[in-house]
Amino acid sequence: MADAVTSTGPRVLRLPFKRQARPRTPTVVTALDIDGSTLRVCQVTPRTPQPSIDRLAASPLEFPPDANRADPAVVGTAVGRALAKLRIKPASVVLGIPRAQVVLRTLLLPPADNPGQLASLVLFQAGRDLPFPASDAVIDFQVRRTVQLPSRPSPPPGQSPPAPSAPPAIPDGPESRVEVLVAAVKRDTVEFHRTLAENAGLKLAALGFLPHAHARTIDACHVADADAAFALVSLRPDEATLEILSHEALLFSRASTFTPAPQEAAPAADLADPSVLAPKPEPLSLVSFAVRETVRSLHAFSGIEPDTSVTKVVVAGATGLEPDLAKALAERLGLPATHLDPAASLDIPAESRADASGALAVLGLALGLADAVGLAFDFLNPKRPPIQRDLRRLKSLAAAAAVAALFVVLLVVRTTLIRRETAVLDAARAELNDAKKKSPFYRKTLQQAASVEEWLGSDRDWTDLYAHLSAILPPAEDIYLKTFTVTGQGSIRIGVQARSGETIARLEQKLRAAGYDVRPVAITPGSDRFGYDFASTVEFILPKKLKIDLPALKTPPRPSDDASLDPAVAKKGGQG
Repeated sequence: MADAVTSTGPRVLRLPFKRQARPRTPTVVTALDIDGSTLRVCQVTPRTPQPSIDRLAASPLEFPPDANRADPAVVGTAVGRALAKLRIKPASVVLGIPRAQVVLRTLLLPPADNPGQLASLVLFQAGRDLPFPASDAVIDFQVRRTVQLPSRPSPPPGQSPPAPSAPPAIPDGPESRVEVLVAAVKRDTVEFHRTLAENAGLKLAALGFLPHAHARTIDACHVADADAAFALVSLRPDEATLEILSHEALLFSRASTFTPAPQEAAPAADLADPSVLAPKPEPLSLVSFAVRETVRSLHAFSGIEPDTSVTKVVVAGATGLEPDLAKALAERLGLPATHLDPAASLDIPAESRADASGALAVLGLALGLADAVGLAFDFLNPKRPPIQRDLRRLKSLAAAAAVAALFVVLLVVRTTLIRRETAVLDAARAELNDAKKKSPFYRKTLQQAASVEEWLGSDRDWTDLYAHLSAILPPAEDIYLKTFTVTGQGSIRIGVQARSGETIARLEQKLRAAGYDVRPVAITPGSDRFGYDFASTVEFILPKKLKIDLPALKTPPRPSDDASLDPAVAKKGGQG
């Protein structure tokens, strides 16, 4: 048997609790409920003021013969196949947890200054009463009402009040308490449904509580008589659930599992055994089981809440036994008992009315998620106390983070600038090394440029001088130049190679005759590979007033076999 929960108030006190990142309500809300071997589906479109029910459907779940129905992967695969048969492709869905898997407690807590403080009180108090570790639990709650505790009576005349060390059991004055309905499930149960949805190819948007989903559907059907309490008996093939409701408030909930008696073959009768002739009790049917459990639950509720009476019984389900159960309960309890058909009270499409009788849970889940307030219990996104923030510590951390960020930015800027300047330095070093390698060439070029500038700055026409010297020099068959140097003082030095000493002497005479100031010439034997056996260096000074008559000059003709202008010979430095 599951735990019972009671309350003396009919209304639900709605407070703006904050959930953990509750997802937005989808355009079309799709709710799923696994009713034994049947998958029930409800699709609702959120609208104002009332959501619109678009479709109700049911499809059998197909499992392999040796399938483990406790495996969420197996169940999820079967759900995916059933949705494919129904041609329903929801992006996200809402599922519900049955009563048998939920621990319910009713707590009376002091009024809190804010919803977050109340959530902290609920989690602290509920964690102490759970039959399993609080670390393994997912806890959600619903604030039902605010109650006033009775005042403590005054002591009789002449009697002293109790000692201060003994606190009174009842407060001295009227004191209010907040009545909270707490629901807790194991975290493994939540993961089971999450894995089930993943294997079905779905995204789990919310995970509600089936008894509260029943209450939401009953409220939409307007079954409640003002604030009077009534009992809802829900039948499933393997379970009977009793919930005592008042408007949308869940006052009591209890689930009982039904196990049919096995059909055994009758053994051979032994007439000598007197027990054979004794009448045997008939196996308990689902209707008889539900009547028995309903009576037990009502007795338990009346013992817990003697001031609250149940005025009628409503039976819901899709087993086909609901009318018989309503008749049996009316006879046993002496209360009005009716069979609820949601299709008669809700605006359900005509093609979906046949599946409405067993859709109490999916209707409540879909309508609850489509509401602006959302589900009262959502184990996927439970209510949590807000995180207490130390503003001073946050400011200190923010300042430290800002300083660290500034330091990082400066470090990045410094590194970038260093890399940039290092690249410039490396490029300059490479250019300097290249310049050092080319320094001799640059120096020679500068010297040549200085010589050219000096020549250009003088008043001599050097081309005329070259032409004049070419006319004075003997033919190439007798003599040729090896060097030609001009000094800064106007002195010209030429190195010649001649076939005879007379040729060099004749050259000296011609230069003197042309007006050059020639220094004495020294002739030395020095044969070369071309047959010119005499060498000499002739140095002479160019007169400033030397006049050259170019038209009158006659240069010796070039030899017929002169190959000095041949590119191949000039490249090798040969002579013709």
